[in-house]
Amino acid sequence: MNFNELIAAFCFGYPFVMALFWISGGLLYVGLRGRHEPRPEHPPPLASYPGVSVLVPCHNEERQLAETLGALSCVDYPNFEIIAIDDGSTDRTGAWLEALTARLPALRVVQLASNQGKSTALNAGALAARHELLVCIDADALLDRHALTWLVRRFQTDEGIGGLTGNPRVRNHATLLGRLQVGEFSSIVGLIKRAQTVYGTLFTVSGVICAFRKRALQDAGWWSREALTDDVDVSWRLQLAGWRLAFEPKALCWILMPETFRGLWRQRLRWAEGGATVMLKVLPRLLAQPRMLPVWLNYIVAIVWAYAIALGLLAWGLGPLLTLWDVDLPHFWPALGPLPRGWGQVLALTYLAQALTSAWIDERFERGMFRSLFWVVWYPLVFWAAQAATSIVGLPRAILHIGSMRGTWVSPDRGLR
Repeated sequence: MNFNELIAAFCFGYPFVMALFWISGGLLYVGLRGRHEPRPEHPPPLASYPGVSVLVPCHNEERQLAETLGALSCVDYPNFEIIAIDDGSTDRTGAWLEALTARLPALRVVQLASNQGKSTALNAGALAARHELLVCIDADALLDRHALTWLVRRFQTDEGIGGLTGNPRVRNHATLLGRLQVGEFSSIVGLIKRAQTVYGTLFTVSGVICAFRKRALQDAGWWSREALTDDVDVSWRLQLAGWRLAFEPKALCWILMPETFRGLWRQRLRWAEGGATVMLKVLPRLLAQPRMLPVWLNYIVAIVWAYAIALGLLAWGLGPLLTLWDVDLPHFWPALGPLPRGWGQVLALTYLAQALTSAWIDERFERGMFRSLFWVVWYPLVFWAAQAATSIVGLPRAILHIGSMRGTWVSPDRGLR
């Protein structure tokens, strides 16, 4: 196999192999954990109900607070408190929170004088929390009424678990991007987290719905205020400290996602830059925790793949001009284009198999998942392109800004977080 054939095999082979990897991991999860589990709406009684502190960092969230805290007031768990952290909001968030304390006895408010970022807000909330188990949700997320029970149950079954990631479900389906992201969170996010739980290490919890033991966060050094992606950063530091993470798909949380391409780009670029920063920072510590090395290597290979695809598309676009200059293009470049051909069709069918598998798994958590398959088939054209583009831009930004970033950002739709 010559170099050109090797590059061609890598461009088409990497996503093909990883799709099979996630499919097999997801099916293993169902066979090992999910097959005999109750439905999400019917959690079994727990032997005990330890206290839980729900942390809700807020910055300029006055429009979302009533809905979010209203959902929390309906949570079916006998022993929990809500700690809302007003992170220096410039709207009426602080006033609304203080007013809501009269209606919600479980609500306590922490006021920060200025915007310090989500990580600092979470640290402040954790210090104020009365309980060992912390559940973190975003201020625009709606927690399912049984989510706390499922999270506590999972902690009780395994003392080695330091953190859990819940199951975010997209609730804004009105736009094309919203419908595409329904498919993404099922066919990609949910399947990957199930597979990584089976294989033993997670790349990250979902910051919109996650839970931790306090002592695990203490060992990890709490949340870092410099982290652009607080969830990725704390996930790696917690696992490098010797704790394990796991996925609890029955802990449902209904979330809002960007509804414009501009908002999607800004969100995914932040994810890419923050993820690359974490990968660079943890490299010296991987020898002490070699079980994390496969996840790290997969991330690096994904970055290389993004650059290879970008070069291929560039060559495809410039193909006629290069031919005029008698430039001998690698054999695989013509196969790269907007429509799949040859091995691209094989890859598309493999992705469809992945989407069907994930829809079958997730049907018990969100009815009508098979109806989203029409939108899922368009996922590669939108999100693979976005992933490759943001990875290419995010890596050099991470290298240039490492050590100088601060964990605040402009939310795609709702302001500084």
